[in-house]
Parts: sequence; structure tokens; C-alpha cells
Amino acid sequence: MAAIWIPKRLVEIGLINTAAENAKSFISHCEIGYESRVEAAAKEVLLQKRSIVMLTGPSASGKTTTAHKLAECIQKMGRYSCVISLDNFFKNLEDYPRLPDGTKDYENVEAIDVPLINRCLSELLESGHTRIPQFDFMTEQRMEEWIDLDLHDGVVVVEGIHALNPVLTARLPREKIYKIYAGLREEYSHNGQRVLPTRDIRLARRMVRDCKFRGHSPEKTLSMWKNVCIGEDRFIKVFKPEADLLLDTSFSYEICCLAPSVIELARKLPETSPHAERLYELAGSFSLCTPIDDGMIPKDSMLQEFLG
Repeated sequence: MAAIWIPKRLVEIGLINTAAENAKSFISHCEIGYESRVEAAAKEVLLQKRSIVMLTGPSASGKTTTAHKLAECIQKMGRYSCVISLDNFFKNLEDYPRLPDGTKDYENVEAIDVPLINRCLSELLESGHTRIPQFDFMTEQRMEEWIDLDLHDGVVVVEGIHALNPVLTARLPREKIYKIYAGLREEYSHNGQRVLPTRDIRLARRMVRDCKFRGHSPEKTLSMWKNVCIGEDRFIKVFKPEADLLLDTSFSYEICCLAPSVIELARKLPETSPHAERLYELAGSFSLCTPIDDGMIPKDSMLQEFLG
């Protein structure tokens, strides 16, 4: 089967600002577009009679929420579906691979228990049942309690940054697997110049989410971002050609919702910070956007993962 690819598009921020004048309608249009893309992916999985969906995407691409929405959509179409997070398969702290400076290399595929993933997925195909571990991120250790999983002849959606790495599915029949790469496909320009590439939008998503939900300062997120991007290039994007479908997780209106938060974070950052220049530059690009109150984001929107 030929892969389904979506080319990137470059949109003038002026057009976004015009649409933002009728924010309610603009938001609804974008949300319907995303939901229709997820529905099309679910239909394709069922049409191809696949039992395992491997879904990945770079940091802040919305892969986790998208995986759950895909499973929900498959269930609405009449076939049981559930989600497995590869995060549950992290090794214990002492077994993590290390970067040259000695810090933990979370992005490395060797940070997860590949043989156990192979076994669990094989069992699901062979018998429809398996047991998966649980991981405690506070202690960075595997928990004693495991989860019994019955697939009921349904579809399991496996999400995580390494989901498209062939070592996870090498023992499985390819005709049973559907591979999805979730990523932003919309970038923004001003006076003909690209000012908000997809990587910057993902950085803004992650920075706002980390601040709102994880208690991380923008400096912490920015200090990690370089290694996150290096890890994406080494372990995620290199397997992009493996995908059967590139699922677009862009929302044209989101830059207007991100803008106030990014600008406020930049305003609070001291000029003496080593990350000040980067954040001020990012805030300058977002200042071109007409603000939309993030309270207008629908409660069931994928963007609630970052802006809720």
C-alpha cells in the first residue's frame, strides 16, 4: 500500500489574523478539520484490517491525545480499541543509556525494554491477551503491579516516540501493522518570510504545557530543547519514511491562543538569562498574531493537552 503523505503548507499570518476576527467560527472550522483527519485514519486502519497501530511523532506533536482519539474513533466504528503507551516500558533508572556528559538519554530507544515490547505485541496478535508493565515516573522505576490487557479481536494503538522504530515490530507480520506519524504540517510567514516553523510551534506548545501542568520554568524547557531536537533527528524522524500515513496535528488558530502565553513568559524572563534571546525572538514572532483567549478552546480539543 502506498503511503499517504501530506505536504507542509506556508500560511501568511495576516490571513490567520483575518480569520481570528470571527474566532468562534475559526476554531470550529479547525477542530472539525482535525477530527475529520483522525476519522479518515481510523477508516484506513479498519479498511486495511490492521490489528496494531504504531503511532509516533516528535515532542509536543499531540501524539498521545491523538492516539486516544484514534482509538475512540475506531470504537465508534464498531471495533474494540485501546491504547498502550511505550512510556510504560521504560527501563529502571540504573539501566538508562547515558549521553557523553553522563546525563540520562531519555530519547534513546535503549531506554525502553524492546524485548518485552516484542513479546507483548506478539502475544496480542497470537492470543489477544498480554500483560504490560506500569512505570512510576517519580521514582523512575517499574511498578510491581502489571496490567492485564485483552484485545478482544480489536485494534491496539501503541504510542510513543519510538513507535516507528522497526526493532519494535520486526517479529510481527507487516500486514497486521499500520504505522502513523503525527506531526504539524502548517507553518506561518510574515511579509513572505517564514517566521513560525513547525518546530517553533512545538517548542511553544511544550513550554506552555510544562509551565501550566508540570511546574517547569521556560528556562528548563529551553535548556532541554536542543537535546530533544537532536533525539528527534536520531530516533524519530529517521523512521518517518516507515509511516503509512502522516497525520496532520496542526490547528491554524492555535498560534493566536499560544501568543499571549508565550509573550507573558518572555516578559517575565530576566534579560540576564542565557535563554532570553531565544525566548524574546519566539515571542516576537507570536506578537504578530491576533490573540484568542485560550478559554475558547473546546473542552475535548487535542490542544487542551497543551493549553487547557
